[in-house]
Amino acid sequence: MAEFVSHPAVLFVVLLVLFIGAVAFGAYVLRRVAVLPEDAREDFNIVQTATLTLLALLVGFSVSMAVGRYDQRKNLEEGEANAIGTEYVRADLADAAVGAKMKAALVRYTELRLADFRTRDRQELERIHRDTADLQTELWQFATQVAQDKPTPIGALVVAGMNDVLNSQDYSEAARINHIPLGAWFLMILIALLACVVQGYGTKGKLRRGLLVTILPVTVALSLALIADIDSPRRGLIRVQPLDLARLFQSIRK
Repeated sequence: MAEFVSHPAVLFVVLLVLFIGAVAFGAYVLRRVAVLPEDAREDFNIVQTATLTLLALLVGFSVSMAVGRYDQRKNLEEGEANAIGTEYVRADLADAAVGAKMKAALVRYTELRLADFRTRDRQELERIHRDTADLQTELWQFATQVAQDKPTPIGALVVAGMNDVLNSQDYSEAARINHIPLGAWFLMILIALLACVVQGYGTKGKLRRGLLVTILPVTVALSLALIADIDSPRRGLIRVQPLDLARLFQSIRK
């Protein structure tokens, strides 16, 4: 299920087919099996309204959760760029040779972080993660060397800055794997299916049925696909653009 909701385009197509089938089932099958009496129409309208309202609330809360996570990923990308830029400047506090090596490593590290944000290829991501881990080890060795050469508040400042650089990457990755709970997805899809069945069951006339077969499923499927897109930083169309890292890279690589 987690892999399924991480592909918004596939999710939209599958849900659209399911929801159209649910509306058609309610309109053409359920109405024949259990005819809706006219004197029960008012009670049915209450049930129908409550079901659609509950679905709207769940979709609204899920959109809010997804947008909140998106904003968090943007803020963490900005924080990561700030941490790298600050440590790049602090490298001047180290000895000239060590500082030059540290700056060169930070430039390569920034380039890797940019590639990590931009690529979609899984094998490329694995390679980037391996290179990033190796480079993080190298950067920490530089910070350790500075601390040994300068056991002063200046050395501690360089070490603290490098610690922020390494931690910021962990925070960014953690935000990417933090998604809407699968239980919420199951509940939304189940209630959406029931809402489509109820909507189809309560239709009158062939023209109205035809409109609902297309309008309601498309609306609900698009809403859920939008949530999945925002909540899928690797696969979706709506992604965090590493503008701060790109600006930093253009600045420090010169």
